[in-house]
Amino acid sequence: MGKAKIDQAFNAVLERGDKAFVPYIMAGDGGLDKLDEQLAFLEEAGATVVELGIAFSDPVADGPTIQEAGLRALANGVSLSSVLEKLKDSKEERNIPIVLMTYINPIHTYGVNNFAKSCKEVGVDGLIIPDLPLEEEEIIAPALQEKEIALIRLAALTSTDERLAEIGKRTEGFLYAVTVTGTTGVRASFQENLGTHLEALRAKSNAPVLAGFGVSSPEHVRSLTEHCDGVVVGSKIVDSLYKNDRDAIRELIVSAQISKQK
Repeated sequence: MGKAKIDQAFNAVLERGDKAFVPYIMAGDGGLDKLDEQLAFLEEAGATVVELGIAFSDPVADGPTIQEAGLRALANGVSLSSVLEKLKDSKEERNIPIVLMTYINPIHTYGVNNFAKSCKEVGVDGLIIPDLPLEEEEIIAPALQEKEIALIRLAALTSTDERLAEIGKRTEGFLYAVTVTGTTGVRASFQENLGTHLEALRAKSNAPVLAGFGVSSPEHVRSLTEHCDGVVVGSKIVDSLYKNDRDAIRELIVSAQISKQK
């Protein structure tokens, strides 16, 4: 279903008065045989969409926790092809939308058209490609459009208003609002004017705005979602899965479910 499946998932959450929660996990951290169970757990716990990272040797957007998870996945022999094959096997059992986070080099190596075709076949609904600037989107955007796969854009704090407006207009699925300058990773706090920035992005975006990078506590989730439609949580989820601390993950997801707290 692609874009439509993501849109339906967000609409269902936002219409009941909750905020969206998108956990990021590294595919194959601990072995690809764990992936189906991890996705089922996140769906059962109330995640809106799952962002599934593909291990890459030069991950420009990833902080230490996610880099280490990527190295563990690579050590297990995980590749883009093996992840897609695994997703194909479990396609019929999965209901939660899947967004792949990968870089342009592995896609280029796989072959752009073949990659878009494979994503459609295995039930990938969207893509995040951190090292793909607007100016180079034509490399892949038409192939994804043909297969109805959402291309989710990232909005950096350092971008101009004009560029943010263009990103907001083009994004599909959701707009990924990067809340810090630098890489992913757990942080204690965010800059003072972040709420204003997120609200400005909502005015520019055709899709829900989700805050990500550094979101690591229920307090972060609650404070950020006062200004946007949800959050993406990566390093904290990856670390908690690695340590088998499922309760910490549930607590984070519940913190976005406003209807349960009234």
